[in-house]
Amino acid sequence: MAPEPPSKPGKARQFQAPKGTRDFYPADLLRRRYVERLWRDTSVRHGFEEIDGPTFESAELYAVKSGQGILSEMFGVYSGKDEAEVAAIRQGAGPPLGLRPEFTPTLARMYAARAAQLPRPTKWFWMQNCYRAERPQRGRLREFGQWNCDVIGGEDTLAGDAETISVAMMCLAEAGLPEHTCVAKVSDRRAIGGYLRERGVGEEAMGPVLQLLDAAEKLGPAFAERAGEAGVPPDVIALFSRPGGPPATAEGGFARHFDAAVAPLVDRALRGGVPAAGLQASPRIVRGLAYYTGMVFEIIAEGERAVAGGGRYDNLIELFGGPPTPAVGFGMGDVVLSLLLEDQRLMPDERQIMECLSRTPASYRPQAFVIANEKDESHSHVDPLVASLRRGQQNAAWLDRDARKPWDPDRYAVHPMHARRSYKSTRNIGKLLQDASAQRARFAVIVESAELATIKNLDTREEHKEVPLADVGHRLAAMG
Repeated sequence: MAPEPPSKPGKARQFQAPKGTRDFYPADLLRRRYVERLWRDTSVRHGFEEIDGPTFESAELYAVKSGQGILSEMFGVYSGKDEAEVAAIRQGAGPPLGLRPEFTPTLARMYAARAAQLPRPTKWFWMQNCYRAERPQRGRLREFGQWNCDVIGGEDTLAGDAETISVAMMCLAEAGLPEHTCVAKVSDRRAIGGYLRERGVGEEAMGPVLQLLDAAEKLGPAFAERAGEAGVPPDVIALFSRPGGPPATAEGGFARHFDAAVAPLVDRALRGGVPAAGLQASPRIVRGLAYYTGMVFEIIAEGERAVAGGGRYDNLIELFGGPPTPAVGFGMGDVVLSLLLEDQRLMPDERQIMECLSRTPASYRPQAFVIANEKDESHSHVDPLVASLRRGQQNAAWLDRDARKPWDPDRYAVHPMHARRSYKSTRNIGKLLQDASAQRARFAVIVESAELATIKNLDTREEHKEVPLADVGHRLAAMG
């Protein structure tokens, strides 16, 4: 009897990546690494230190920070090993863990755990994937890379606010986006809340009303109807229904609140290197998340695309068991930034990315620590000098070239540097130099006047006196 032929294998099944995710082949991953290099180098040059944490956390951790509503946007995580957990799930309980939809709760938990041992302020950055169970669309996926920078603690909260805006704007400038195409729109929740209280909005209604104001532009004509149903006063509805939102400078109670809160920040951000063309006071920016307590901002590219956003959250560390601690931060996603760079023809090709990634990255060791002598006139020049060193000096020949690209090797005459400043209130030079040494800076730059500085090598103790402020970057580059 003839043997039976071998059975035919079943038809092969084809699988696709889950909706809202991406496969990264080598060329795709190179582009991702280019974006990450922009993020990391910019963070390091601004004195931020990198941290990381678990991919999943207790679901309750996210609910404490963002409310129960966040649970519907999370991918739940079940171990399936714990009998009590399985029994609870069968009875309708939600997942005990969740893939991180954002990193701020983990950051707050980590800071609260070691608050007493950490410097003031603590400056941290983070860049990994987040996960959101939402409807995918252009620029919004279920799995995406995110970059966060946060300034936690410290007495000079205005400096922290200005620095978070500065580091985000500097990244976009380094990527080659023209200043006039990216605008940081700045507002303040205290100003808006103060005005709403004057108009009779109670504390219980404040959260829902702020969420409505945040969505006013997206809601369009429906905003007035929804706001009326929520009990928002008619004059507030009229103010936020205007094209562009409430005017930043106008007569009346709103302008009084707004100008008092935002004007000092705008001034500090300008001194910190944010270009005037890239900064706009904008009362329309509300950011509806309840945990924001003060300054809020969004960076808008090409007049309509939000590429980054964040604000001040002074109560969050305390919610996670830490001491009362001021904090401010922002997030930027890789999906929107990558699309923006590709649309503007600012994404290098494979060979160019390889060359970029092969160059020396930003120095983790601070190259310059800028302080001032005891004279009042010297202190106002610290922030501009720090910003100048972080920004670098572009070659005139590169600027004159029509076909220039941000990744050209001859872009900089003086490359951007890792520059820091002291956040201590003391003006004692000895203590400030100790601060510079404690942060392992290579050089201390002491601003002596509006024109001159002293550069001190903290390894050899060699000093160079009467260096013109305009030449500090060149001199530091020459000294290595």
